[in-house]
Amino acid sequence: MKKGILFLLTCLLLGVSCKQRLPYYEESGTVFHTIYQIKYQSDAILTEKIDAELQAFNLSLNPFNPNSILAKVNRNEDVEVDAWFTTVFNKSIEISEHSGGMFDVTVAPLINLWGFGFEQKDSVSPQVIDSLMTFVGYRKIRLENKRVVKDDPRMKLNFSAIAKGYACDVIAALLEREGVSNYMVDIGGEVVVKGVNPDGNCWRVGISKPEDDVYGTDSDINEIIRLCNKCGLATSGNYRNFYVKDGKKYAHTIHPLTGYPSEHTMLSATILASDCMTADAYATAFMAMGVDAACRMAEDIPEIEYYIIYAGTGDTFEITYSAGMRPVMAGH
Repeated sequence: MKKGILFLLTCLLLGVSCKQRLPYYEESGTVFHTIYQIKYQSDAILTEKIDAELQAFNLSLNPFNPNSILAKVNRNEDVEVDAWFTTVFNKSIEISEHSGGMFDVTVAPLINLWGFGFEQKDSVSPQVIDSLMTFVGYRKIRLENKRVVKDDPRMKLNFSAIAKGYACDVIAALLEREGVSNYMVDIGGEVVVKGVNPDGNCWRVGISKPEDDVYGTDSDINEIIRLCNKCGLATSGNYRNFYVKDGKKYAHTIHPLTGYPSEHTMLSATILASDCMTADAYATAFMAMGVDAACRMAEDIPEIEYYIIYAGTGDTFEITYSAGMRPVMAGH
């Protein structure tokens, strides 16, 4: 007791924060078929609370979990959606509107068809794609009294392009409820940070070079982003989620208006926003749109900043970024 009182008096006399002396803890595991890593400064280990929150989130929005609310919605079961589902659904519709339909969570049947979803793919043909497109479209689905209403019962939702980002926000909110002010939450490469790292500096998050790497083992960094204020950062890229068939590479970003994988020069899009859910969704929208269209859209969305890597001549690549991204880039 005397040592604790002496420590507190020392902190007060020197004008330093006792909280800064608290230890940092690290949690890691898997959720949504991806890896998470969480670092936070706290006076207590929060493993059990973090695990419980992730498992609860998993039962809401994981399309791979047959017991999740999302899976039940996709099976047309009579189920009330929860607050997490409602938040993600409403944000998805908002970003669909802003992107002219280039972000669309109803493309699940197409994602499955092309082999990037939660169900086994069928044989791809123009006829099958045309058939699926008749019940794809964010304007064909809505929420009424905590239930999803579909224009066509064959419609299915896939929140994979937004749910990981929102999961980061959910864990960040949990940490803040526990009094944590310095943390980094990384779920599958989507990140929320606040405060400082164990060295007392801004958190540093790398943007990888766009090299074909299905297994995610390459770690060459193209840029370092320094983040101190609370924000979310998300990257979408086709260079790690693709397959090759008959000599042609098929990337995982599906063009919602054509039903085919997007084909353009953009290799990756990194989005900075006040929350990771927004960053995650816009990163996907950028990848579907291509460089020029995405940059034009961003001019009307002041709450996001971007860093785009796109193909140059030969095997080279180029970058472009928004003015607001420049101050947080370590190379500038």
